[in-house]
Amino acid sequence: MDRRTFLQCAATSAAALALPHASTAAATAEERDFEPIWTQITKLHDEAVQRLQEWIHQPSIAAENRGVSEGCDLTIRFLREAGFSDVSKIPTNGQPGIFATLDSGAPRTLGLYFMYDVKQVDPAEWSSPPWDAKLVEKPELGTILVGRGAVNQKGPEASFIAALHAIRASGRKLPVNLVLVAEGEEEIGSPHFPQIVRRPEVLAALKKCSGIFMPSAEQELDGKVLMTLGGKGVVECELVSSGEKWGRGPRKDIHSSNKARLDSPAWHLVEALVTLVTPDGNDPAIEGFADKARPVSAEAKAMIATAARRLDEAVAKKQMGVEHWVHDVSWEEALELWQSRPTVNIEGLVGGYTGPGGKTILPHRAVAKLDLRLVPDMKASEALVALKAHLAKHGFGDIEVNMTGGYDPNSTPANAALIRAQVAVYKGDGIDPIILPRSAGSWPGYVFTGDPLHLAAGHFGLGHGNGAHAPDEYYVIESKNPKVQGMDGAVRSFVKYLYEVAKA
Repeated sequence: MDRRTFLQCAATSAAALALPHASTAAATAEERDFEPIWTQITKLHDEAVQRLQEWIHQPSIAAENRGVSEGCDLTIRFLREAGFSDVSKIPTNGQPGIFATLDSGAPRTLGLYFMYDVKQVDPAEWSSPPWDAKLVEKPELGTILVGRGAVNQKGPEASFIAALHAIRASGRKLPVNLVLVAEGEEEIGSPHFPQIVRRPEVLAALKKCSGIFMPSAEQELDGKVLMTLGGKGVVECELVSSGEKWGRGPRKDIHSSNKARLDSPAWHLVEALVTLVTPDGNDPAIEGFADKARPVSAEAKAMIATAARRLDEAVAKKQMGVEHWVHDVSWEEALELWQSRPTVNIEGLVGGYTGPGGKTILPHRAVAKLDLRLVPDMKASEALVALKAHLAKHGFGDIEVNMTGGYDPNSTPANAALIRAQVAVYKGDGIDPIILPRSAGSWPGYVFTGDPLHLAAGHFGLGHGNGAHAPDEYYVIESKNPKVQGMDGAVRSFVKYLYEVAKA
């Protein structure tokens, strides 16, 4: 499963989530009659696919500073073409962001979060080149578009843009006003996103919003829809051990025969890493790191229990290629840990020679890339302080800790109007969504749910894709699976959502 995953509601929350909105009788004829819009979605299908392909053709990798400014400019062009009248490129201390508004004269305003950056790729791992955005036939899926960013997040975002084109082509005005903020650094931990959102003009516009959402593709292959009520926070950082900073071991790579008489910065790093977790590597052992972690509430436990009954454990294990949960816990316990446990993870270890054959060196420097996931009431700044203090206490104060990105957790109540509107659209399509307290992955929703905005925030959208951060990432364009919507179905879901928000 990718980071946009899982979810289901407790019996105690289900009733609230199922509350009806405005009655059908009170809805206007325009809101009830979508047929002219559906006609335009079909008519504009090829144009929508080509727009997505053009978007994916442009690499926009913040981690490599590759094509990001160009990716920003392309996104701005798409927004203007979709009807956003005021679109600005926002400079930051890193990659640029975007602020855009679309005023349709509606009584309600909805916020949008976009990201235009994507993860790195190794083209040798792909069956179809990652920037070609080819349409590929898959017997079990239908026609899919393969490319980096296809599902995370350009496919769903392109489908939302297509919804705006279809509404306008049908001769109608949008039922809500829109305020959009976008960034080009989500995949490196959004280090400068607050510089965009906290500009006075952006805050003023966002304060008018009833909530903010990120277009997504939430359907699994069995048709189930997965929703989250928040996301874990994250600290992304590097730990660097060097002979120069340590004052022991070599200050340049030397012959490994010298290990008999010299310390090793690489082993020094390994020893430091071992102190960060329990001996089995599964639980954080950083003093003070999780002291403020909020315990799992009774409501959250009920949601998780419901999810465990509705989700297939065997399918989850197969999709991840695993056979055991940590400590061999039950399916329900695994879901609870996934939702509620802070984590300390090693993303990668780099030191010395890693090419073919041997080189017999004693490396002078070694680096570990970590991510620390945070649950509600934990803060990224405090987690970083705890990590540095822990290393110093255990004799590793010389190891550099370089935070490259990160942010706090975010949460939205199950009975927020934004969430109720999402559930109403899904149920209107005969889908009973599965809801869990949060995603175990992370997105920078804290800038919306926290001070000073306190907005409801979440993800929404029909459709399916997979392979985020992995080779052969894809988004379904034409679905052969009757349980899963293709791109046009995703576009329709966004149209319905806009009208549902207008009624809320």
